[in-house]
Amino acid sequence: MLIRLLTVAVVLSVLGFLPASSANAADGFELTFPQEAEVTGFSNSWGAARSGGRRHRGTDLMAPKMTEVYVAADGVVTRVTSSGRAGRYVMVTHADGWETYYMHLNNDNPDTNDGRAPWFLTVAPGIYVGAEVVAGQLLGWVGDSGNAEGGSAHTHFELHRHGRALNPYPYLRDALERALIPPEEHTIAAAYIR
Repeated sequence: MLIRLLTVAVVLSVLGFLPASSANAADGFELTFPQEAEVTGFSNSWGAARSGGRRHRGTDLMAPKMTEVYVAADGVVTRVTSSGRAGRYVMVTHADGWETYYMHLNNDNPDTNDGRAPWFLTVAPGIYVGAEVVAGQLLGWVGDSGNAEGGSAHTHFELHRHGRALNPYPYLRDALERALIPPEEHTIAAAYIR
């Protein structure tokens, strides 16, 4: 078991996931990783330049279309809508002023890039404005809607507190680390990872 833990620590370190972020410990907000960890790629692109002089205000979780997207923390769905840039998206409000956004969700019918999918191919049953949701609950599916149309499929994930966008990367990295190391090994792994 010790060799397995050390191997996990080395792999996570090489991938840039360690040392673990202290952001969650400091503010008490802990996420569940919002996509299938095995098929997701992401990097810290916070603040990167975007068209029109904008800056990137989230983390892009790259994955094939129709990869499942999950609710990152308990809360209430406060938006299920679409816009030109964000495409089809969902916003969930959490306790203590936290909000998570899941953008560029699927808008295509199977095996097309038609942008005309019914909403049941975008969001999961039970995802509607006012719905109470729990961490890990199916929210919807990865797509390329909005200004991601024609690009690589991904979920643009944003994290806000009291209306201010925060860099979600450290929270996602921490959530991925917890997802990849079985819960019974977290304490033991932490001793070897630090």
